[in-house]
Amino acid sequence: MAAKKAGSVGSDDVVRPRGGLLRSLAGPGRWVLLLAVLAAAAGGLWFITWDHVRDHVFSAAEYRLDPRNIEVTPPPPWIRTDVKAEVIRNASLDAALSVLDENLTVNIAQAFALHPWVAKVTRVSKHHPARVEVEVVYRQPVVMVEVSGGLLPVDGDGVLLPSDDFSPAEARKYPRLSEVKTVPIGPQGTRWGDARVAGGAKLAALLMADWQAFKLARIVPTVPPAGVRSSDDTSYELVSQGGTRILWGHAPGSERAGDPSAADKLERLKRYLAQHGSFEAASGAQVLDVRGGRDLVATPRTAIKPLAPLPPRTAPE
Repeated sequence: MAAKKAGSVGSDDVVRPRGGLLRSLAGPGRWVLLLAVLAAAAGGLWFITWDHVRDHVFSAAEYRLDPRNIEVTPPPPWIRTDVKAEVIRNASLDAALSVLDENLTVNIAQAFALHPWVAKVTRVSKHHPARVEVEVVYRQPVVMVEVSGGLLPVDGDGVLLPSDDFSPAEARKYPRLSEVKTVPIGPQGTRWGDARVAGGAKLAALLMADWQAFKLARIVPTVPPAGVRSSDDTSYELVSQGGTRILWGHAPGSERAGDPSAADKLERLKRYLAQHGSFEAASGAQVLDVRGGRDLVATPRTAIKPLAPLPPRTAPE
């Protein structure tokens, strides 16, 4: 067989590509690279196209959100305000909105959470055709705090509520917290900022269902000589419409070791009322103590402080 010429390639010789790039393009790898390049190009093209048509799509009727199609949890009967209308107005939700906006549910949730009647927003969902459902938990008034010029409503957490929803007659149906020397530190929808109001609100929430049957007139905080540092430092008395003082003690949840629970104290008052028909004795007003032992202790009341008349307005001037 003739010898091969120098530099020639025979049929059984293998020509091997040189360099990393050539190797990466050989075999299946080149298809992976090609697909990656095509995907990147398609993504870029989609982004450019979407940037041009985005506003047109968002404004399409089927995606445009009409404020009338924002559905909100129906408010309870004590709320007379149109919560939805106020939120839409205050947050400018009547502007051009689209259910395609990825921030829509967050913005709507934040808008409703700012309303003083809303305790929390539990869920916001959007649907097609354009519609949004908002599920909220509303605050419930439990007590009217007596201030100079009228009464201010608060909920069980001591949060100040709008007073415009209450007429003087409606305000009288609620427990009343008296002898509070402070004013709210913030606007409606924020806490009062006084431990006596916070504790009194908890007590009022417990008593609210029985307030009318017990014929109670007010809740009065008693402050220790050292002053108030927290709700644990304040005790409370209940004053009946007939002048009887009921020594309650600390607010529910702030009882000291060995004290009866708030539920036990309430049960003692119910038993006493069922047995005697009134918190007053035959001779008139008395003092009832539910703070210790197993039974309610009744003693005559020698000096009765007259009740102040109910303020005619539900909010200060």
